[in-house]
Amino acid sequence: MARATEATGQFGPYGGRFVPETLMAPLAELSKAYDKIIRQRAFRRRLRGLLADYAGRPTPLYLAERLSERLGGARIYLKREDLLHTGAHKINNAIGQALLAQKMGKERVIAETGAGQHGVATATAAALLGLRCTVYMGTEDMRRQRLNVERMRLLGAEVCGVDAGSRTLKDAINEALRDWVTHVHHSHYILGSVLGPDPYPRMVRDFHRVIGDEARRQLKKAEGRWGPDLAVACVGGGSNALGLFTAFFGDRTRMIGVEAGGRGDDLGEHAARFQGGTLGVLHGTRTLVLQDREGQIVPTHSVSAGLDYPAIGPEHVFLHDEGRVEYTSVGDREAIDAFHLLAETEGILPALESAHALAEAARHAPHMSAKMVILVNLSGRGDKDVESVLGFDSGDGVVTPFVDRRAERERS
Repeated sequence: MARATEATGQFGPYGGRFVPETLMAPLAELSKAYDKIIRQRAFRRRLRGLLADYAGRPTPLYLAERLSERLGGARIYLKREDLLHTGAHKINNAIGQALLAQKMGKERVIAETGAGQHGVATATAAALLGLRCTVYMGTEDMRRQRLNVERMRLLGAEVCGVDAGSRTLKDAINEALRDWVTHVHHSHYILGSVLGPDPYPRMVRDFHRVIGDEARRQLKKAEGRWGPDLAVACVGGGSNALGLFTAFFGDRTRMIGVEAGGRGDDLGEHAARFQGGTLGVLHGTRTLVLQDREGQIVPTHSVSAGLDYPAIGPEHVFLHDEGRVEYTSVGDREAIDAFHLLAETEGILPALESAHALAEAARHAPHMSAKMVILVNLSGRGDKDVESVLGFDSGDGVVTPFVDRRAERERS
């Protein structure tokens, strides 16, 4: 497989830096600092120590026997990133970038968040290292993820609601970038996925590679093999997927990234970039974007706030073109069904993001032999999504938090 030209911040024709002139120098400074600091033994030792003793790594690799039995066919392993401190894989990158910010002499961090998991992780890392923290979040996402909003505030972060556009992750990133442009001399922007201008896509991927590296070693111990037959992960921006997949690029493992199929195939009803996206530039990087013929970003939809983003990490598009990773989509209903399936068979509430990956695994497992192995990255836990699931179940597919629906009934 051809490799990306990462030295220039590009993955084939994708990636790069498409930002205002005022951000070119800070990005160059960040890139230089990252490339230097990540090679320092003391930095890597400090990061490994915090991931182990504070965040809870290594996370278990769990054989989901009852789920495998229910589906028939392949054995399904879950990489339990949901058991990390703060409840999602996001803490890997948040701690890494917060340490980097501290080494660069920054006193404040900025973040954006969709499902709230990255915001909580950033607020946690900032509290741990004594950094001030501001998190931008679309007001629609704040409504869907109110528990995480309160968690961030309890951790000392300032949560700024964004009421522009679709009031989701895209709009939160816009505001975070504006803040960074204004306060770049003392603030570091902790971008939460493999998006944005270089060095973010490769930096976030590198901080998450620990997921796949651990899984390889754990599979070797459990199954006597380094890689699964099939590895599956959900893809919003794509950080947990690249964290898992990168470790298996040298193997024969089949890899599938799962986007949000939402309510249907029409543009505006989903967030599946490989299904309706065209090449464009969004938030500083060239990638697939859901846009109209005039280049305007179109609305997106997903039951999962973490997958509801109109663009995808540029390396994913490169890997798709190279034929190394396949991409598909799962709709809201199928993801909700997978959420219930895992809850009922294994006693685990997955994040709705992860439920998309589980649904894809459920499509394949019955058609594979019992000797074959599927590895699913369980990127986060579903406590935050309980209201959305209850609202979906009680509203014939209308995604309204249960407590909002109850309040409406009490008022009527």
